[in-house]
Amino acid sequence: MSDSEHAFEFEFSPGKIRCERGGVAGVGDELARRGLERALVVCGSTVGSTPEVVDPVREGVGDRLVGVFPETTPEKYLGTAVEGAERADEENADALVALGGGSSLDTAKVVSALRSHDGPPEAVASDAIENGSLSVAEDGEPTPIVAVPTTLAGADLSTVAGVTLAMGPEDDRDGEAPGGGIADPRLMPTALCYDADLFATTPESVLTASAMNGFDKGLEALYTRNATPITDGTATRGLRLLRHSLPALADGRGRGADADGDGAGAANPDDPLAQAVTGTILVQYGVSTPGQYKLSIVHAFGHGLTEHADVHQGRAHAAVVPHVLRYLFEGVDARRELLAEALAVPAGGSEGRGASDEELADGVVDAVVEVRDGLGLPSRLRDLDGIERDDLPEVAETTAADGLMDTVPDGLDPTTDDLLAVLEAAW
Repeated sequence: MSDSEHAFEFEFSPGKIRCERGGVAGVGDELARRGLERALVVCGSTVGSTPEVVDPVREGVGDRLVGVFPETTPEKYLGTAVEGAERADEENADALVALGGGSSLDTAKVVSALRSHDGPPEAVASDAIENGSLSVAEDGEPTPIVAVPTTLAGADLSTVAGVTLAMGPEDDRDGEAPGGGIADPRLMPTALCYDADLFATTPESVLTASAMNGFDKGLEALYTRNATPITDGTATRGLRLLRHSLPALADGRGRGADADGDGAGAANPDDPLAQAVTGTILVQYGVSTPGQYKLSIVHAFGHGLTEHADVHQGRAHAAVVPHVLRYLFEGVDARRELLAEALAVPAGGSEGRGASDEELADGVVDAVVEVRDGLGLPSRLRDLDGIERDDLPEVAETTAADGLMDTVPDGLDPTTDDLLAVLEAAW
């Protein structure tokens, strides 16, 4: 932040947010308000073949539905987006409904970007692979997106998307196709529907891993050098909700409607899932802003680890985040007092005095560990499939080169050796 926390800039234009159980029934009305008549649903094959998830969306879109494209994958190959763009062109779609987790949301944004160009999607993609980057056409109009998330990773209120710059696995046999990103304010979804009934259908292992990813967005929004008083407020409230609701998700508790069945959402302590959904919205609010991106070192580690192994980013975060926090607190303040407030860490120290800096730091780490363990996620890197100890130096180098390292707290200058030490501690 600035030398004064009261001097800041904040530019954020989120789409309309609707958060309530059964809210997906209103997707067609949102499309109608925007004059959008032909919507293509973009999702993965599992979601597309699961009636409990896709049928309410079909019904909600209603007679504006032109089809379902159930082809997204975690690899997010550019070729998949090309196929989606071609299908959207065939159906003359004027809107995309992105249904599912981060892969589907990202793929829908890439489809939207491809369609902003005049040329055929395959030709645009070929140019992107050759040039090493993809963008929205300067004079083009990306296809409007309505996001319907089903995981808690917090990838939806965002103007960015990840993509693998290869047409498919046949062009990436060695697994070294470059990962790419696309960022443009015009890729912010025009509307977002958070329906806890849909989140309740997500497999527990997927939901809990995504929850750790979303939870860490709240931590990073507070200690990043790009923090603002606005995001301090939303992240603090979001973390408080997540701190108390996430552990209830791992054993199936709290995944139904609230006790009265009235959809009261985050205000009702008997509905932890709705609280978790609301918390996820809040922690990601304002994270994706032009020139002021607020994710940081934990997500850089996540990128480094997932680039070297086929592991969910949330599971990678789970193993490293306590050690990242200890590293931060050893070097800088990292706003531990605000983090402690958000995570309900007791402010009183021993002998009736206020908590010391060390006690606050320990309390923050302990609270994060409790959330992680409550979600049933790995506590050590050695427990992640595909990660070997010999890989750690290369992971440290990849992490050091990640663009998110530019947003670490002021006063911190991590070296590759520092990052390797964190990974070794997490091993």
